[in-house]
Amino acid sequence: MKRISTQGLTVALMLWGAAAQAVELMHWERLPLAVPLVINQERVVFVDEDVRVGVPSTLTGKLRVQSTGGTLYLRASEAIAPTRLQLQSIGTGEIILLDIAATPGDQPLEPVRILKNAQVQTTEAESSTVPVPERTPIPVALTRYAAQSLYAPLRTVESLPGVRRVPLKLRTELPTLLPTENVSSTPIAAWRLGDYWVTAVKLRNRSSETVQLDPRRLQATLFAAAFQHAFLGPVGSAEDTTIAYLVTRGAGLEQAVLLLPIARGEDDES
Repeated sequence: MKRISTQGLTVALMLWGAAAQAVELMHWERLPLAVPLVINQERVVFVDEDVRVGVPSTLTGKLRVQSTGGTLYLRASEAIAPTRLQLQSIGTGEIILLDIAATPGDQPLEPVRILKNAQVQTTEAESSTVPVPERTPIPVALTRYAAQSLYAPLRTVESLPGVRRVPLKLRTELPTLLPTENVSSTPIAAWRLGDYWVTAVKLRNRSSETVQLDPRRLQATLFAAAFQHAFLGPVGSAEDTTIAYLVTRGAGLEQAVLLLPIARGEDDES
């Protein structure tokens, strides 16, 4: 019996895309901001206002710069020594300085969001009264926080006022969570915000076949569910393990999964 609610499935689709990608926050305080690039990989910079980009002539043919709606897309086609770009606000004329440099590499870099002093102060003032921005559903914000806490560098984890890590009441494998798949499921951490809990469960493939992950196969009474990756590779591969983020409301995961009865010995009282 599959007991994940229809409402939970709707939110699960929202969480699938929003769960994992970290954004590196940089605060503009009139000091140049270092934005490294990887050759032939695009890096996104969120400025949150329309800007003009001043690019030195020495970067002609080396750096592609696109700017639209307050977002910059930077892509270097070859190595670039440290060079300064100027971003000028179309509305206010204020200038932000970026120091870029491009080097070879395989790992894509996180997007960057630039916050100015006024934005930081506004965010702090709002967070004192509103736990989560109204435009972000609590399950989405909570799942994103959990994913960043497990996968992102500590400095990039976005603050979420009111969230707290809670003790795990389930610490053993959950054989009934994905009974149709040969996958182990072990809770590793949990967080709570208001009336919502999110529990991170490590999934590991035990078979030689690729497993496509589908929240509809979860046997639990969940408000929402999301996976760090869409599939599990064969056992022994680099992709054989991922994390499931299971959101419950009103109680933790221990109240949402079907637990197998504890076997009683012959000497136990009846």
